[in-house]
Amino acid sequence: MPGDVAQLESHRVALTGLCYRMMGSNGDADDAVQETMVRAWRSLDRFDERSSLRTWLYRIASNVCLDALSDRSRRVRPLEEGPSGGIDDTLEQRPRTHWLEPVADARVIPTDCDPAERLALRQSVRLAFVSALQHLPPRQRAALLLTDVLGCSAAEVAECLETTTASVNSALQRARATLAEKNVAEPAPPTPAQEAVVDRYVAAFERYDVDALTALLRDDAVLSMPPFTLWLRGPETIAAWMLGRGSGCRGSRVIRTEASGAPAFAQYRPSPEGGHRAWALVILEPADDGVAAIHSFLDVETLFPLFGLPLDLPAA
Repeated sequence: MPGDVAQLESHRVALTGLCYRMMGSNGDADDAVQETMVRAWRSLDRFDERSSLRTWLYRIASNVCLDALSDRSRRVRPLEEGPSGGIDDTLEQRPRTHWLEPVADARVIPTDCDPAERLALRQSVRLAFVSALQHLPPRQRAALLLTDVLGCSAAEVAECLETTTASVNSALQRARATLAEKNVAEPAPPTPAQEAVVDRYVAAFERYDVDALTALLRDDAVLSMPPFTLWLRGPETIAAWMLGRGSGCRGSRVIRTEASGAPAFAQYRPSPEGGHRAWALVILEPADDGVAAIHSFLDVETLFPLFGLPLDLPAA
């Protein structure tokens, strides 16, 4: 009995990755994984080993997610809400359940995968990729994830989704065409130039040297700040925001981390009571020629515990 539990638990990270990619939400993914474990435990005595335990669990998890997605709208990013805005625009908010959430790499990428597999799995939780997935009908989404990300065969996916191999191949063709339209980049390891850009950006942010920060931004760089619908484009506009309505970030402290397959840092703004208080989880999208995007997620009470991050830092 304990061995059975351990066997199921050994797949939790991979299942969380599948459910997160399907749902775009940490909480929804955790709920789906828990329901998967309950269903698997109750029917473990009926597992006939015609397929691997992993495939059997993927089948259960896929159907749990499909059931949950039947009455939910897709999660989005501010960049999909409308055109870029200006620094004086009204700050309109949407509820937390409206937005695509970032995820801690450690929660969704198993530690025992080889470097090539790890690279592919990191790419598959990047915000741009998970956002593009949300445009697929749920069954296409599941078919694509199970084959192209998790390495299942079309026959295994047909079994998981209780359909035919021909239907799976048709769904894959449509799903891949949709992703191609979204121009989702192929997996690639970070270059030394990109790593240097991130190091320079984080150092400039800690100094709050806005000139140095904006010099690192590409001409088409964007800044988003969920739960606000407002997003900004271009170094000049972003600099004006940082020097104006965003100036409360001056004096922040940061903790480096990784989120959604990308470099990130936890930002803590100075607190009136002393020390620093959690303000944002900031995900960077670096390129060889500068930073392409800055995504600041402000729902720290939900996100920071998932990354093992404190909500307060004592005075240095």
